[in-house]
Amino acid sequence: MSEHLLIIGNGMAGHRLVESLLKKPRRPARITVIGAEQAPAYNRILLSPWLAGETQRQALTLRDTEWYAQQGVELILGERVENIDRRARMATTTTGRRISYDRLVLATGSRPFIPPVAGTDLDGVHGFRDLDDAESLTRAAERGSQAVVIGGGLLGLEAAEGLRKRGMAVSVVQRDDRLMNRQLDVTAARLLEGELECRGLKIVTNGSLVSLQDDGNGHVTGAWLEDGRFLGADCVVIAAGITPNIELGNTAGLEVNRAIVVDEFLTSSDPMIHAVGECCEFQGLTYGLVEPIWRQVDVLAARLCGEPVTGYVERPTATKLKISGVSLYSFGRIDADDDHEVLTYHDPQHGDYRRLLLREGRIEGAVLYGDTSAGPWYFEQSLAGRDVRPCRQALLFGASDAKPFLEFPIPLEEEAA
Repeated sequence: MSEHLLIIGNGMAGHRLVESLLKKPRRPARITVIGAEQAPAYNRILLSPWLAGETQRQALTLRDTEWYAQQGVELILGERVENIDRRARMATTTTGRRISYDRLVLATGSRPFIPPVAGTDLDGVHGFRDLDDAESLTRAAERGSQAVVIGGGLLGLEAAEGLRKRGMAVSVVQRDDRLMNRQLDVTAARLLEGELECRGLKIVTNGSLVSLQDDGNGHVTGAWLEDGRFLGADCVVIAAGITPNIELGNTAGLEVNRAIVVDEFLTSSDPMIHAVGECCEFQGLTYGLVEPIWRQVDVLAARLCGEPVTGYVERPTATKLKISGVSLYSFGRIDADDDHEVLTYHDPQHGDYRRLLLREGRIEGAVLYGDTSAGPWYFEQSLAGRDVRPCRQALLFGASDAKPFLEFPIPLEEEAA
């Protein structure tokens, strides 16, 4: 294809798209990638292990700059696009560089959601979304002694554990009544909380941030909570959700809601502009996990190369926590309705917990803590919509125990007898 494709964003979604396009026989003849960061694409999933000192910086890099040149892809780093002229099909960067395009992909990602409270602009207040954030937190851990993490979800807990491993005393403030409330039920959350507290983290649930305290010189000294408590800190991490980067979509006049609105082929309201990843919105949903974004990339790559493709379809996504020594796996529904059957296994001595939600014999949700080896198999059965009633008595013990009953089911009347 003779088109010039411009991709704005060299994060994981943008890079995955490049890799996918290069495998296509009808790839665009010219591909240009612009990244606002100075570093080429890296694996953001490994930011948490790197902060915890469990991996090296070079392990994060997906491809170096030489690779892009070898593939015939023009890579521009350290520049941010500030304007898109849709009529002229021209993008302008902060340096004044003008780049024409035939098709444009917005893969601008997201940034931390900053709660509207006083003090979030103080020195010592950090996000945890990119390489600069992780490097800043590493330096903060070398200088400081106390940290407060606002947010008890996946990212907040990973940041908290990373700082603890670097020697800081860390408090985690979670607004809900339990950690990871979107992924865990009460029992699993309490098991997680107990494990993290044993490691030295202080967990504050039902905690609402009111303001951050200034030391009088523009540096944070702690966090005030709604109940009057003050948590001292020389480092505060805000990990309370994300905000899609939609500014370019707005200034270009695209349809924007919470993020840039796209159809099932990741096409925006302008047929020559696409959006993918954390900056896009499909059927009212926005994204923060890798798995659905990879499926978006597959659809978009095929579309850009003129291949026949089925549009993007929402599917359940499984969640895992990236903290060394803690195994969690969950998907689907967490809260049970009256017509759900709830199967539970709990071994307090070994710290294992499994809870399955079934409706009419089909798994609609699962939470596993400790031994999570059966999680992917449960997820596979859920996606397939498989009736698991024939193996109900063995279901909580995992695939090896349950599969024989599915392959050679006992007739219901025999089972009842």
